[in-house]
Amino acid sequence: MSPRVGLEPLHHRAFRLFFVGRTASLLGNMLAGIAVAFAVLDLTGSATDLGIVLAARSVPQVVFLLLGGVIADRLPRHRVLVVANLVAGVSQAAAATLLLTGTATITTLVAAEAVNGASSAMVLPASSGLIPQLVPRRLLQEANALARLGQNSAPVGGAAVGGVVVAALGSGWAVAFDAATFFVSAAFLGAIRLDPQARVPGGNALVDLRDGWREVTERSWLWVVIVAFGFANAAHAGGFLTLGPVIADATFGPAGWGLVVGAETVGMFVGGLLMLRLRLARPLLVGMLGTLPWAGVMLVLALWPQLAPLVVVGVLAGIGLEFFSVGWDLSVQENIPADRLSRVYSYDMLGSFVMIPVGQAAVGPLAGVFGVVSTLLGCAVVVAAAMLLTLAVPSVRGLRRLPQQEPVAAP
Repeated sequence: MSPRVGLEPLHHRAFRLFFVGRTASLLGNMLAGIAVAFAVLDLTGSATDLGIVLAARSVPQVVFLLLGGVIADRLPRHRVLVVANLVAGVSQAAAATLLLTGTATITTLVAAEAVNGASSAMVLPASSGLIPQLVPRRLLQEANALARLGQNSAPVGGAAVGGVVVAALGSGWAVAFDAATFFVSAAFLGAIRLDPQARVPGGNALVDLRDGWREVTERSWLWVVIVAFGFANAAHAGGFLTLGPVIADATFGPAGWGLVVGAETVGMFVGGLLMLRLRLARPLLVGMLGTLPWAGVMLVLALWPQLAPLVVVGVLAGIGLEFFSVGWDLSVQENIPADRLSRVYSYDMLGSFVMIPVGQAAVGPLAGVFGVVSTLLGCAVVVAAAMLLTLAVPSVRGLRRLPQQEPVAAP
């Protein structure tokens, strides 16, 4: 196979524009977290204020996810992305202006981040539902893998650029730079030209949500995996992200912890490159098996907190999670009607993420009762059990890729 085969989606102009625009938007999201965090610390130095401002972005993102799915199914998805990025850019430009003129307050930053979070809720389901419109069906796997590579590069690039800009120019200019990335994204996405697609006619949003819910509940493989990830994400957020630094601080130190976290990112890059070449006949089965090293990281961290084995298992976890991400997108995009795809993605995102704050809040008291190591082991067990139980469902094990011909357009 030619080494260029995996890059074939980039031969399609619409996908190239989407890839650059979406990556710029994700870079902006990462920059936003860094720039706004230092802006708050410059203003008040209060960790409480920082938490309030960050929550002001995350809460609207969750609240408006389902509405974002409805809007993305009713309107051209690339236009939804353009408007959402323009709104995010304007909100960050306003925040940057306030910071640079010395008139910013915590209240104004909360308002700007709330607008930014609401716009992000429109972006997530629209971008996931757009990919099947950009490339032929036979290139869906490669297109999703390339999109994931861009998504995985954004945190690395955003963290590096954000840190440099904050250090060199200050938080106000960093927020301004963040605003610019959203405008760049809107420019590229606005240049996309697509044939008209079947759209949901205007009507009752609750009816639209009910129709999307029916698409989820009628497919056992779909709702089972969403529920499983609800529990697994909560356990991972509580175990790895919360208790992990505690164990690292007592053993191999903060610098080593950075290597462990970075190892998973490296694994995601490797997994994305592999997904450009490998052909998945049963993408969901392969994806669910790929999630098992995810629990292995917490298991090793609890029982054998040494840097070398943690880096190895972290890379394996990143590869496996990328296998899942591409396999999941393939499964959803090939089996859900195009005019309901964004609503299904919005239910997927909501169900997968809604329990994360529960895990983060519960892990501290549990560790106080059972100890840090025992609680971390319990989190590993929850992740492994949730992933393995999905394989007991025949439709998860047996879901195959559909024939590669283009789908018939909905009437």
